[in-house]
Amino acid sequence: MITGKVSVVGTGPGSPPYLTARAEQALKESDLVIGYRLYVNQVAALIEGKEAVSSAMGKEVERCRLAVAEAVQGKKVALVSGGDPGIYGMAGLLLQVAGESVPVPEVEVIPGVTAAGAAAALLGAPLMHDFAVISLSDLLTPWEVIEKRLHAAASADFVIVLYNPRSRGRTNLLAGARAIILEYQKEETAVGMVRGVGRDEEKKWATTLEDMADCMEEADMSTLVIIGNSHTYWEKGRMITPRGYEL
Repeated sequence: MITGKVSVVGTGPGSPPYLTARAEQALKESDLVIGYRLYVNQVAALIEGKEAVSSAMGKEVERCRLAVAEAVQGKKVALVSGGDPGIYGMAGLLLQVAGESVPVPEVEVIPGVTAAGAAAALLGAPLMHDFAVISLSDLLTPWEVIEKRLHAAASADFVIVLYNPRSRGRTNLLAGARAIILEYQKEETAVGMVRGVGRDEEKKWATTLEDMADCMEEADMSTLVIIGNSHTYWEKGRMITPRGYEL
């Protein structure tokens, strides 16, 4: 009989104030913490004295298999995932791995503050109307598919949130996305960029589709780019997408 459990814990964008009470409770109750080393380090103060296993990027499947195996043996396992585990996080993969296990352990998905929400709050209120979230990483999704999604979102006048806009090996992703969106939006369309939201290195840019070319090289995989719709504007340093209320 299984007495263990895997909790996939969303740690938010990386700063303790963004960690939910439920996430903190799950970490404190766990016997074992598993995760990408950056995320494990971010919660180090909460798991002091606990068994912890961290590994590099690219070891996601191995981490999920270890978490399931340890839960089957009776441990309470916290599998940490940055942001919200159900948004480009570990929840889906963990559920897939757990579904193949015999027996199947109990799994709880504990939501966290996603980087899109944290970045939007820092910029103002750019997500007040319909928006689309698209990852520019082509490691797991072909660029041709990403291009179709960009065309669809831009042509429908969605506010667009871009994750994973630029890496050392793929420096042209954000430029390519910008070129597509410019086919549908004006150059003066409001754009906000936030790098390392909630962390010591946090930095933001208030710009436009035209002028964002000047700061794109500072973007990295921890940067969120929010491109407004045709009604989004900057007001006294705040990015605002009107919902439609009459003032």
